[in-house]
Amino acid sequence: MSLSVGSIVEGVVTGITKFGAFVELPGGVTGLIHISEVADTYVKDVSDYLKMQQQVKAKVIKVGEDGKIALSIKQLNNDGKKNEGARSKRRNNNMSFEDKLAKFLKESDERQQALRRNQDYRRRRGDRRAY
Repeated sequence: MSLSVGSIVEGVVTGITKFGAFVELPGGVTGLIHISEVADTYVKDVSDYLKMQQQVKAKVIKVGEDGKIALSIKQLNNDGKKNEGARSKRRNNNMSFEDKLAKFLKESDERQQALRRNQDYRRRRGDRRAY
């Protein structure tokens, strides 16, 4: 199977490590989804997002000269969002004040939770520089 950068592939998760997940693609080749390419949010543990033998769709972001294939689920999901860009901004203008406020509060709460998780992680590590 000929893989090119930008193509969408489907495969099966064959291994999960602390730095990413290995995916077996058609043709018997294996690609890696790095932990930073699993989701749009902070990923502490890859196994929270992917499971062994799970069927996944990913975008090929790099094919190295040594044959290593870098994959991304995050970029695959972001492609659809990029196309919506201007349309979603126009839709937000049609939202009522209450809807905008509710959306803001939800996003703010999610950011606060992410910050608290990060601080808790640093406390457990004994890293006091973040305060």
